[in-house]
Amino acid sequence: MSFKNPQEQLEIIKRGTAEIISEEELLAKLKISAETNEPLRIKAGFDPTAPDLHLGHCVLLKKLREFQNLGHTVMFLIGDFTAMIGDPSGRSETRPPLTQAQVKENSETYERQVFKILYREKTEVVFNSKWLGKMSAAELIKLSALENVARMLERDDFEKRYKSGVPISINEFLYPLIQAYDSAEMKADVEFGGTDQTFNILLGRDVQRHFGQQPQIAILLPILEGLDGVRKMSKSLNNYIAVDDSAVDIFGKVMSISDDLMWRYYELLTYRTDEEIKELKSAHPMDAKKALAFELTSWLQGEEEASKAKEDFDTKFSTREFPEDAREVQLEKNEARTVLDLVVESSASLQSRGEAKRLIIQGGLSIDGEKVSDINALAPDSDTHQLKIGKKEFVLVKIEAS
Repeated sequence: MSFKNPQEQLEIIKRGTAEIISEEELLAKLKISAETNEPLRIKAGFDPTAPDLHLGHCVLLKKLREFQNLGHTVMFLIGDFTAMIGDPSGRSETRPPLTQAQVKENSETYERQVFKILYREKTEVVFNSKWLGKMSAAELIKLSALENVARMLERDDFEKRYKSGVPISINEFLYPLIQAYDSAEMKADVEFGGTDQTFNILLGRDVQRHFGQQPQIAILLPILEGLDGVRKMSKSLNNYIAVDDSAVDIFGKVMSISDDLMWRYYELLTYRTDEEIKELKSAHPMDAKKALAFELTSWLQGEEEASKAKEDFDTKFSTREFPEDAREVQLEKNEARTVLDLVVESSASLQSRGEAKRLIIQGGLSIDGEKVSDINALAPDSDTHQLKIGKKEFVLVKIEAS
């Protein structure tokens, strides 16, 4: 297999990442790979702590697929051993351990779900119980001697818990070291993870050096916010879109996110270029959100199911409650009309443009059943609009053909 120019590969890999440690080392590995025609070994670890993969995981899976497209080998590590400890990253308390039966069941669902995104033939699925399950107590003690307590307490979450008097169990101290040992066992060239995994992945570089290996490159990805737009996407917080959700649910959940969060999803979950996203921002937010919902639903459930989900959404949307006796307003067609212009021209209750502006920004406007808060967005390109202005004013706007 021939590889793209290493510099071109690097530019593709960099898009959408939070940090690469380090770019120079990664470029050097890409050059050696191209010269020897040997693919890099890309590690990504998932602890099967819950049966569902969600869009937060897909940020990482999307980047792994990019590496596969560039000709490299993805090693999808299912942490069936470490899941029984529980990853302490980002935790304010000890994570409850899972039973072997729970881990086995979740692992099986992970294998099935991940191949909705990754190429099966370019993926090695590995389980860390293969080597960790055979480790003796003496070997574990020898491994634990590679780090000290002071270094472990440099981790932000451990430091906060220690200072606030929240207990930290010994097995949690071992978790980052065991994850690091996985990298040495797998001879990883690159490890992917969220920014909350920085400490663990960098520790992997140290452990690989100890075993005489070239240290892996750390590629850190942004943490995707959940449907609430505030906290990280998580099943435990019930703010997630699962890979296995139905097409109707995926489409509807994407349509429920805020306009601001929509652009975050475009950047981290789609293959749209910066220029394409910029162009979408000049259109109406609802049109852009429907395009996003269709794209993500197609990605996970196929284009045919996405089309059905869109039709289902539009049908439900068109039958949403709207007063039959709503006041009607006729406006001339104006392709430059903004959302603010639309409200000012249609409302009978608002006294000024400034009042209209404040109401829209504060979330008091719905167009065709969807909240709109961007005053500068262009009005939707359709012949009729159902406007809910504030809590009580309903206006049916009809656009006259020019």
